[in-house]
Amino acid sequence: MSSPKAVTLILGAGFSYWAASLPLVRSLFDSKIDILNDREERRLKKVEIFKAKWDKDHPGVNPEQFIEHILRNGTVSERKLLLWYITRRLSDPFLATITRGIQTLMIDDSRKTRLPEIRKATEFFEYVGHTSLAGIVTPNYDLLVEYSLGTSSFNYGMLGKKLYGRGKNHIFPWQGAWPTLKGALPVAKVHGSLSWMEDGTHFTDGRCGLKGKAHIVPPIPEKARPPELNAVWQLAERILKASAAILVFGFAFNPYDKALLELLKSGDDVKNVLLVDPLPNVDAARKIWPGSQIKTCSPPPGSWSDIREWLDGV
Repeated sequence: MSSPKAVTLILGAGFSYWAASLPLVRSLFDSKIDILNDREERRLKKVEIFKAKWDKDHPGVNPEQFIEHILRNGTVSERKLLLWYITRRLSDPFLATITRGIQTLMIDDSRKTRLPEIRKATEFFEYVGHTSLAGIVTPNYDLLVEYSLGTSSFNYGMLGKKLYGRGKNHIFPWQGAWPTLKGALPVAKVHGSLSWMEDGTHFTDGRCGLKGKAHIVPPIPEKARPPELNAVWQLAERILKASAAILVFGFAFNPYDKALLELLKSGDDVKNVLLVDPLPNVDAARKIWPGSQIKTCSPPPGSWSDIREWLDGV
């Protein structure tokens, strides 16, 4: 991570949309989840009812404002239902049968390569793998990074950290359970994860998201730096400071994300930036890294050669 020419990957919601069709905020409330039981069906109906009421009273308003309203003014039940829906929606593509029940795939799950969404994300990491990477900084809650890399290839800031839960064998899931993170590549999930609990426990799967109890910073306007994730933000700062180049994939640079934009300025020695985005926000990137050379390209597959050329040149 100390290489002076290392590259940082910043992966926004557009990366997860590209790889796995996970929704951006504007389409988050599309109700596209496979209902597992009657309880989930009742929960979803309740969310749809109070979301429909909000839409009627506030036509055309950004869904982040709806989320903020519920979290600040809703009942305890509404707040719990909202957080359940958000994390449940982002868990849906990765559901699997485990010991006669339904759970999200484990990070090392032997079946994960069968999913085209995970294969697509893995292809990206393999493509940039020849480069000296400082680390990954992402506000995404999903486990695409973890699925793609596996516990042998990444860490959350500390080598050897134990993950609680099952191993990679879905038939005998307690074989190889509670693995440790052995990879040298640091991953800073600055808004939390579907696999994290508020008490600091990290799991081998997204069970926390499936239950609506994941430790996340909800997608609301003016998201502040959460003190309980301070260590994660410090890790992100170290990653950014170690970089001379940054590849930004699908990050929107929303102006109301002031804390996150300020965090990105930690990369104060960045010379080169590549924005991988169908609608790259070049002006916002220039404000973050004013002394850098900024290039753009569309997401793969058409841009694989553009990405390789940029990586080889930094």
